[in-house]
Amino acid sequence: MEIFLIRVLQFVLAITLLVFLHEGGHFFFAKLFGVRVEKFYIFFDWKFSLFKFKPKNSDTEYGIGWLPLGGYCKIAGMIDESFDTEQMKQPVKDYEFRAKPAWQRLLIMIGGVLVNFLLALFIYSQILFWWGDTYIPVKDMTLGMKFNQEAKSYGFRDGDILLGTEKGAFKDFSADLYRDISEAHRVDVMRDGKRVSITLPGELNLLNMLKADPSFVRPLMPARVDSVMPGSPAATIGMKAGDHILAFNGTPIDSYNAFTEQLGRREDLLATAVTAADSIKARTVTIVFGNSERTDTAQVIMTPELKLGFYVPTIANLYKPVTREYGFFESIPAGIKYGWHVLASYVDDMKYVFSAEGAKSLGGFGAIGSLFPPTWDWYMFWKMTAFLSIILAFMNILPIPALDGGHVLFLLYEMVTGRKPSEEFMIRAEYVGFGLLILLMVVANLNDILRWLGYM
Repeated sequence: MEIFLIRVLQFVLAITLLVFLHEGGHFFFAKLFGVRVEKFYIFFDWKFSLFKFKPKNSDTEYGIGWLPLGGYCKIAGMIDESFDTEQMKQPVKDYEFRAKPAWQRLLIMIGGVLVNFLLALFIYSQILFWWGDTYIPVKDMTLGMKFNQEAKSYGFRDGDILLGTEKGAFKDFSADLYRDISEAHRVDVMRDGKRVSITLPGELNLLNMLKADPSFVRPLMPARVDSVMPGSPAATIGMKAGDHILAFNGTPIDSYNAFTEQLGRREDLLATAVTAADSIKARTVTIVFGNSERTDTAQVIMTPELKLGFYVPTIANLYKPVTREYGFFESIPAGIKYGWHVLASYVDDMKYVFSAEGAKSLGGFGAIGSLFPPTWDWYMFWKMTAFLSIILAFMNILPIPALDGGHVLFLLYEMVTGRKPSEEFMIRAEYVGFGLLILLMVVANLNDILRWLGYM
């Protein structure tokens, strides 16, 4: 429960900050050009609000809504998600949005996206300035990698140390490494002390690589016991720190990766259990373990979660991270470069959304919240906030009615043709766009529920 609350708090804080600044971007340009802002809300206040106030001699009501689907500025003389059609029937007033030149209206509409994008670049710059860039170089992972059958069909072998592609050297083990491999025609590895090149088609499906079980590639982890939890099944059979798992139900184990693959098969067996006896049978396994001085074989019943109660070394225990530090002025261009790379990668990955598997990968509030760490970590909080700011900027600039990008599209049409779309058309477009957004949100959050229930 504590982990859940910490993640919820981080998520709510990040979203509140991003929504406030996004709407603040619209608010700033509206005020700059003398446009009246009637309401400024964080979250939607459909039917009622959690908090609201209107300063004396102010035209703007400020508040916090209860529906965390975004926020809004209700700008006078504009067709938006408030669907205030009565106002549009009145004569045009000089303080209204519709009374201003198209270029001013365009700046008002892109103000939120602009703020979110600049915010992300600023946060990334400050992360590099305060924390630097800490990572484990892939070339230093001397135990190499573990590959699935698809990867091996292209010529990879367990234990290969990844070096890079024709585009350059790999930096760290992250989604960028998968992306580089998916686009590569050649991947260089170190194998048995020799540099070997592997030919690839250059168009592997990144989503399939990431979702495969086991995944296309992951760091090879030794099946070495680092510590044993007191009172656990592992402790009852005499497993000790320094032992290696040698076999699991008669299957030789050469790495912790292979051990987790065997656990995955047990999970499938446990899922079909009907009675308590079936469950115990699925959880009962024979383990061979030991060290250079002894080898033990024991039958043990794993926990209902299929845990034995031992821990293995982490990547950080196995390899020494390196840190690149940045001065204040160095961090600015580095943060901009990093933020632009994040945006470009996100845009490139959007093509998978339109596939069946991509649609299943959509996530709602639960999926986004789970990206935050289970403990309060300011580094990860700001990194996730910057990433969400990039996503918010990109999603809002999409040319979909009801989003900023939809309004921008119609304004560009007006600026090019000299003709303004009719108010009736704009209202209908707003309804269509809003309906599409609600449908997308329902699908994304339904995916979260189905994953939680174990159906996806």
